[in-house]
Amino acid sequence: MVKRFCSVLYLFFPALFFSCTPTYSKYLPTYHFSDPEKVPDYSKLEYWAAHPYKQSPADSVPEPLKETYYKDSSVDVFFLHPTTFVSKGDTAWNADINDSVINAKTDYTSILYQASAFNKYRLFAPRYRQAHLRAYFTTDSADAHKAFELAYEDIKNSFQYYLDHYNQGRPIIIASHSQGSTHAQHLLKDYFDNKKLAGRLVAAYVIGMVIPKDYFVRLGPCTDSAQTGCIIGWRTYKKGYAPPFVEKENGNSYVVNPLNWSTTNNYGSADLNRGAVLIKFNRVIPRITDAQIHGDILWIHKPHFPGSVFYRSPNYHVGDINLFYVNIRDNVDTRVRAFWKH
Repeated sequence: MVKRFCSVLYLFFPALFFSCTPTYSKYLPTYHFSDPEKVPDYSKLEYWAAHPYKQSPADSVPEPLKETYYKDSSVDVFFLHPTTFVSKGDTAWNADINDSVINAKTDYTSILYQASAFNKYRLFAPRYRQAHLRAYFTTDSADAHKAFELAYEDIKNSFQYYLDHYNQGRPIIIASHSQGSTHAQHLLKDYFDNKKLAGRLVAAYVIGMVIPKDYFVRLGPCTDSAQTGCIIGWRTYKKGYAPPFVEKENGNSYVVNPLNWSTTNNYGSADLNRGAVLIKFNRVIPRITDAQIHGDILWIHKPHFPGSVFYRSPNYHVGDINLFYVNIRDNVDTRVRAFWKH
């Protein structure tokens, strides 16, 4: 059991360390930035981790949810995965788009356990030359900036290709986690914020990263369960803990509670948690934890699940989506129905 649990955490390693280890940079040497030669061609399905025209782990549905599952092709979801490029021995700033090990790690962690929460609708998830984990912690900010810019260049190209060839006027849901949410905010700024395309935005689930209140001109947080054209996001920590970098934000981040879909600090009890999907994909665990907004973050009591005794960190970033898996699935449906009523 310990070995299996640790292996799952290893697969989610990038998300786990994404925001809980700001001192990580002191263990990393500084590398010069280099632009990988291979540029993804989004006309080819191999450059999509998930796509309606190919089978992928994103198509998986937890066994207890299959009875009520059906496909709805009237709405698109554009999902941006978190960092899976984490090797300390790799000197590149950006992942090789054709690296089979990184791609497999992406597919059987984020795409299976996170993107699948949105798979009732047409799901698109581009592969991209993601920035290495060190880009968030290095003191070499110029090179880190270039790494993120290169990653976003791929995402922007993939989204433009999607708009030109696949969308065909459908409403759009943006969904993301960790590094994906860094880029999702950029994408929302470029394509939706105070833009015509905002009229087709069902909602944006931008999870696991700070969402600065002063970043967007028109886009704001969703303040109830059925609001559309707005942004949803949270960062999950154990009740009583707030990392130093969060305290420095001074309240400048949008937060939505995924149990009551409120931006207030109203408590969401565990009875509202309809189910988590964790180590065993086909097991749905209801009432696993509660949730309450505290400043810029979401506080929860320690969840209990097989192997949880070995999870000692107060940072639950790794489970931002998985701890609220069924609530997210249900809420997407609620917002889609509300969108069509407008």
